[in-house]
Amino acid sequence: MTLVQPSPDMQIFIRKELNEDVDTREDLLEAMKEWLAKQPHLPDKWDESRIMTFLRGCNFSLERCKQKLDLYFTMRTAAPEFFSNRNIKNPELQEIIKKANCPPLPGLTKDGRRVVVIRGLDKNDTSLVLQDGMKVVLMIGDVRLAAEEVGVAGDVYILDASVVTAAHFSKVTPGIVKKFLVCVEEAYPVKLKEVHVINAHPLIDTIFNWVKPLLKEKIRNRVYIHSDGYESLHKYISKDILPEEYGGTAGKIQDFHEQWMKKLEEYTPWFEEQENIKADESKRPGKPTNYDDLFGVDGSFRQLHID
Repeated sequence: MTLVQPSPDMQIFIRKELNEDVDTREDLLEAMKEWLAKQPHLPDKWDESRIMTFLRGCNFSLERCKQKLDLYFTMRTAAPEFFSNRNIKNPELQEIIKKANCPPLPGLTKDGRRVVVIRGLDKNDTSLVLQDGMKVVLMIGDVRLAAEEVGVAGDVYILDASVVTAAHFSKVTPGIVKKFLVCVEEAYPVKLKEVHVINAHPLIDTIFNWVKPLLKEKIRNRVYIHSDGYESLHKYISKDILPEEYGGTAGKIQDFHEQWMKKLEEYTPWFEEQENIKADESKRPGKPTNYDDLFGVDGSFRQLHID
């Protein structure tokens, strides 16, 4: 699995998008490392390349980066269903990766964005365990924290709804969706630029109306639903980036998926090492995080207090 890195010219564009100053970024990285070392409830140190990805995702705002990195390690404690036993060889994860694909695509759009495809494979299989799929998506997210070596200008998600049925939707609970959205929207340095729902059908309108209140307004406004084939999708994403299944020329989704699953297997020692690298609420200055507040019934997220 190889992610195409931005060309030198595109890097200049991306740095402008991310407010990245090559003359000051190392100083900001050192400031984040010093801050992390002083937090009694967080790990003393962490991988520099991943911290830099957090800085890029926060437009090099130290305060935003502190908040997001704190929440990232907090979520490792608050959501063990996503962050424990992260071995892709585990039977439940082997089961899910046979039933769904979720690969980031290797190429970048003309404006420096990474495209990620998520799709189920069998309309008649209702045994999918949603939280296992979410765990795999977040595992890929952790790999990308280091694999996006010089940063990208954001993410574009393609959600293929072709096999989604009422039986699948009936297994979805607000609680698990809220936890996942807090991770994606608040804890990871993701700059979500667009979400394209393809192969949409009437049920998708019902699902989107159900999910909409849980999304930030800016995210709601970036969701595009396509029910007329792939021509409208091509207006947003060029064919050279898209897989063959969606009228593109980049390759096959299954091939990309298998490459990513091999990468997750290679990362098994790293995931095992990270198992205990998480927030220790008993050592947090002030009050420990209240998880009921973190995942409020209205889907809102209350800011963590950052010193």
